[in-house]
Amino acid sequence: MHKNFAIIGCGRIGCRHAEQIIQWANVKAVCDIVPAKADELAAFYNATPYYRLEDLLLAEQNLDAVSICTPNGLHATHTIKSLGSGINVLCEKPLCLSVIEGNAMIAAAKNAGKKLFVVKQNRYNPPVIFLKKLLSENKLGNIFSFQINCFWNRPAEYYTGWKGTKELDGGTLFTQFSHFIDLLYWLLGDVDAVKKITANKAHPAIEFEDCGMVLFNMKNGAIGSMNYTVNSFEKNMEGSFTIFAEKGTIKIGGQYLNELEYFTVAEMKAPMLKKGNRANGYGFYQGSMSNHDKVYENLVKALDDEQHLFASAEEGLKTVEIIERIYQSL
Repeated sequence: MHKNFAIIGCGRIGCRHAEQIIQWANVKAVCDIVPAKADELAAFYNATPYYRLEDLLLAEQNLDAVSICTPNGLHATHTIKSLGSGINVLCEKPLCLSVIEGNAMIAAAKNAGKKLFVVKQNRYNPPVIFLKKLLSENKLGNIFSFQINCFWNRPAEYYTGWKGTKELDGGTLFTQFSHFIDLLYWLLGDVDAVKKITANKAHPAIEFEDCGMVLFNMKNGAIGSMNYTVNSFEKNMEGSFTIFAEKGTIKIGGQYLNELEYFTVAEMKAPMLKKGNRANGYGFYQGSMSNHDKVYENLVKALDDEQHLFASAEEGLKTVEIIERIYQSL
């Protein structure tokens, strides 16, 4: 039997979720404080529109999960309310904007006896899956150092409404590059120490940095750096993760961590990996890889099977914790 989902937030990412939900489940209800957005999405999927989350949660009694696609700063409030109504939650990245909020979200899930998941779609990129397997099998030996490059473009017109505000957006590492921080933790483990330099060079209207550099000491002994910007001229340039290790050097690159650019590993030939999905298109800019099909395929399985692996709230919280440490560092 098809499961029933509701979508909270009917903007671009909410529409992206709806496109994939219908491959595996029903879009039963949608909600947005802008009635026209809710009405349009509801009409397209024959769903019921709501304009207040409280009304949706009160009226819809047969939901298997709610997908939170609202601004970053509202994720915690909307997630906790949904869990409190006895509904499982899939929250878009970032999970939230502070460790305090994240702990409250996880506590709400435990108190309700429900599941809380977070979207980490870049984990499904074929080169990322391949690198994770190599590391899990210790094919690279000791990890010496790494380099993460995030060279994207976000023009001034991107920052309208909530985007660019500390309260609802949070910062460039939360909105643009939290997936890279997630992969750092997922691939190489926890951070021991961190230092940062940030600046705002080209976006005077926003309340935080548009570029930065971060130095990491990892608990596994590796050192590394992250260089990020939304000032790449006219278009996204690169999203890459390079690892220098005892038995090999690997660079996952392309614009969106979607290509195996360099591979020299002891006693191994470069693999022929299947092509990944296209990037998310949002009109005048592009986002990360569009792997929400795999997100929902695995989510439906995880709702029924406690043992099925899926990005957990605890993993989402780890990303928030690392970003919080970066921003608080000198």
